[in-house]
Amino acid sequence: MAERDPRPSPGTSEADQAAALAAANEAIAAELRRRILPEPFRTIVAVTTAAGVLLSVNQLFNLQLIGFALLDPQYLYILSLLFLFITFLTFPAWKTAPMDRVPWYDLVLALASIVVVGYFVANSERALMRGWEYGAPQTAFYFSVAFWLLILEGARRTGGMIIFVVVLLFSIYPTVADRVPGPIQGFSSSFYDTVVFHVISSESALGIPMRSFGQLVIGFILFGATLQFTGGGRFFNDLAFALVGRFRGGAGKVAIFASGFMGSMSGSVISNVMTTGTVTIPAMKKSGFSAKYAAGTEACASTGGVLMPPVMGATAFIMASFLGRPYAEIVLAAAIPSILFYFGIFVQLDAYAGRKGLKGMPKDELPTVRATLKEGWPYIVVFAVLIYFMMFRRQETIAPFYATALLLAINQLFPSTRFSVKGFVDLFVNVGRSLAELVALLLGVGLVVGAFSATGLAGTLVNDLVFLAGNEALPLLLMGAVTAFIFGMGMTVTACYIFLAVVLAPALIRVGLDPLAVHLFILYWGMVSFITPPVALGAFAAATVAGTSPMGAAVASMRLGSVIYIIPFFFVLNPALIGQGSIAEVATVFCTAIVGIYFIGSALQGYITGIGAMHAGLAGFALRFSLFIGGLFFASPGAIGLGLTHTHMSLIGLLVGLPSIALTWMANRTRAASP
Repeated sequence: MAERDPRPSPGTSEADQAAALAAANEAIAAELRRRILPEPFRTIVAVTTAAGVLLSVNQLFNLQLIGFALLDPQYLYILSLLFLFITFLTFPAWKTAPMDRVPWYDLVLALASIVVVGYFVANSERALMRGWEYGAPQTAFYFSVAFWLLILEGARRTGGMIIFVVVLLFSIYPTVADRVPGPIQGFSSSFYDTVVFHVISSESALGIPMRSFGQLVIGFILFGATLQFTGGGRFFNDLAFALVGRFRGGAGKVAIFASGFMGSMSGSVISNVMTTGTVTIPAMKKSGFSAKYAAGTEACASTGGVLMPPVMGATAFIMASFLGRPYAEIVLAAAIPSILFYFGIFVQLDAYAGRKGLKGMPKDELPTVRATLKEGWPYIVVFAVLIYFMMFRRQETIAPFYATALLLAINQLFPSTRFSVKGFVDLFVNVGRSLAELVALLLGVGLVVGAFSATGLAGTLVNDLVFLAGNEALPLLLMGAVTAFIFGMGMTVTACYIFLAVVLAPALIRVGLDPLAVHLFILYWGMVSFITPPVALGAFAAATVAGTSPMGAAVASMRLGSVIYIIPFFFVLNPALIGQGSIAEVATVFCTAIVGIYFIGSALQGYITGIGAMHAGLAGFALRFSLFIGGLFFASPGAIGLGLTHTHMSLIGLLVGLPSIALTWMANRTRAASP
């Protein structure tokens, strides 16, 4: 849940903040459907989560606290056991189920998770030595069926009915793979062999998604939650207010910085909206933003946070596992696209503020940079440690644990911030919910990956997709963008990414595209649905806080975040935009992209920063359209299939866009000179 800071935040009264927070908490409860656990279940969940974290520390640091090192399957089975147990306690079975108590049937399922998965923990070494995935005894088959059913139910509770149906159909697909038509035909196997393969092999439920969770994700989720509970959200907000609050439209620019910082740590669009948005949205409305623009701004900024280094979301860690690359490479590649995305929002907000005549926030309502940094020095130190271990030591698996330990140690030094026992319980309950949700989803999506592996369908689909697209990259990219958008509406970003990483990414790589760019392309288009109607979960959540129409907020967010629709095509067709090239090439492409996005943002808002408002009416529309097209050419990095070099594209952009700028400048100069 969103942290509650007792101090009034800049730009909004305590009463406004309390009202916004109450609305946010209601939205979180409705959206995430997490049960409000009574005692003693809170303590049980906290202890179980602490056990899972300790197990992870023992495994990743090779401490051998139990006297020996666990096999990888044993480790992943135990994590599955612990967090499936929490899933059934935390997530209600349906919308009308009790939200303030744990029904008897959820207790039965939670205990069944311990018994069923405990069987595989106890027999994992025997299964490995005797090859049970190809020939398991009858007892193992019965337990495999039970585990499979528990995974399906966990995925349904955490991901919804769409995830449940997709996982169910794909998990049983190997049993009929030889009887389906052409492109999706594959090798078949019996139900007995299929279920055993899903549960015991290292290519299905315990495949890449769960291995990524056990090696990378768990530590960063712990770090993000600890950062929030120790006041990191307040620090980011105060720092953003101090840096940009005084400029025109400053409250909106605060949302960009605060949500970018915090979203990178939390990895969740909805929780980001509900933490930073309860401060930034009321401040934006107070300074003159319309409610729908305030909500749209926060939704865009929170969505971009998940794409923002250094942490990004859980999906980025799974991407590192799929690609077999250090996480530091993913971070560096994602830096330029995320900067361009936020610059696009910044340009539009500044133009909106200029067009509406909005001012900055009063200086006496803003914290100073000096005071903010003085109070927030622990976070700066912790980030330095995190980045040092991630980027310089290349130890991303253990970096978040060092950073979390340091943050807690500093936090406990000061009486004003020191955690009580209840504080630690609250922290681990929050961490447990997040980890349980992710484990249930990853186990389910792992079944989909396992089905492709068991039937050989992935290779068949790759060949068919490449043939269908005529061996051309652009048609495949358009197909992928549409598919990712549609899947993103019904799936979590992680589930959408994993599915397309198995099905679509190999086809795109086959036609000659850079693998890292392809995987980032899928991630970006999986995020688009958070700000795009008809679903737009991020915009709808922000609309709840802003008290405005959800669809109005979604349209505003889609307009403000327009860069997210075009940047993925640019960097996947020319990887210089993800740092894949010489320094001179990367710098040139980045600079021209900045100019192009400046043109595009100005055209969308009808106001050019530094020059003034553009013409109204039909003439104004023509100028805005010309500037928009010029921006597209300028931002395009060349080598995109038009037979033009980057220099040619930039010159065309200049020729098309410059007349609009010149005419707008002359018109504003004439208006200023007239009486």
